[in-house]
Amino acid sequence: MPKTMLAVVKPDPAPGAEIRQVKLPVIGRTDVLVKVKVASICGTDLHIYEWDRWAQRRIHPPLIPGHEFCGEVVAHGDEVTSVKEGDFVSAEMHVACGKCVQCRTGEAHICQNVKIIGVDADGAFAEYVAIPESNIWKLDPAIPIEYASILDPLGNAVHSVLAGEIAARTVAITGCGPIGLFAIAVARAVGASQVFAIETNAHRREIAGKMKADVVLDPASQDVPAEILERTGGLGADVVLEMAGQPNGLTSRPISLNFSEDIIFKGITVQGINGRRMYQTWYQMTALLKAGKLDLHPAITDRIAMKDFSRAMERLKTGEASKILVYPNGSG
Repeated sequence: MPKTMLAVVKPDPAPGAEIRQVKLPVIGRTDVLVKVKVASICGTDLHIYEWDRWAQRRIHPPLIPGHEFCGEVVAHGDEVTSVKEGDFVSAEMHVACGKCVQCRTGEAHICQNVKIIGVDADGAFAEYVAIPESNIWKLDPAIPIEYASILDPLGNAVHSVLAGEIAARTVAITGCGPIGLFAIAVARAVGASQVFAIETNAHRREIAGKMKADVVLDPASQDVPAEILERTGGLGADVVLEMAGQPNGLTSRPISLNFSEDIIFKGITVQGINGRRMYQTWYQMTALLKAGKLDLHPAITDRIAMKDFSRAMERLKTGEASKILVYPNGSG
């Protein structure tokens, strides 16, 4: 086992990142050391790279970012029993405390004291990453390695789509970033009758079409509510998944709601979705992937060697890339 490894490092509280030779992670008695095969880039990683207001409040350099990955177990602590060397794995990167009210009542995905690997601790943009055994997810070899590296965002899409009744319902997805794109595939796989994809970015609209959304709409040039009403016989969408993350993704002005007219009198249920349900969502998405129900390849637009990480960040900023896969061994 080497004593050092290459990693993407956020060295200072400033924009940018560097490729550095760093020490191999130290594992404890209940930790697992994983050799990273593929990692993928999230919007959070771009926030960290650009050092925006969110990153300035949350991130404490030096840090190795990266919270989406798959790899092979190469070592583990003495008390680890569920995996062995050579196992193909990914991981839930939200490390719950196990002690708060949420954790003790089956809601660990909204743990009050959650720590995120790749945000609050060194992550997976490296040749090796250390993960608590409790967070390791052993993978079926039948799952393609590229899909195995994007289970974190796919799980968020699965959690969102399956949070309510979906079969035989019309679904409108606002925002076609990677999670919105994955949600199209999941909604189709679990029986949505129509899927509307709503997105201002032309590149993302093109991918939404490849993900087989039934109707792709541009809110900047089309009357989206009128289009959906016409195509649903005046009923509108049964389910709306808001994944744009900003008012401009929906309207030309800040969003306001009349609680009486827009929610109460219509009997609408509003849910906030965070991460993945631990570990119900992982079983659900594994079942969908093993059954071959999800074609996610259109959303994977770029594959890069880890040494080109900064170039990947620039690609993301152009709006022309969706999911970017990172190969620590340079075989992207």
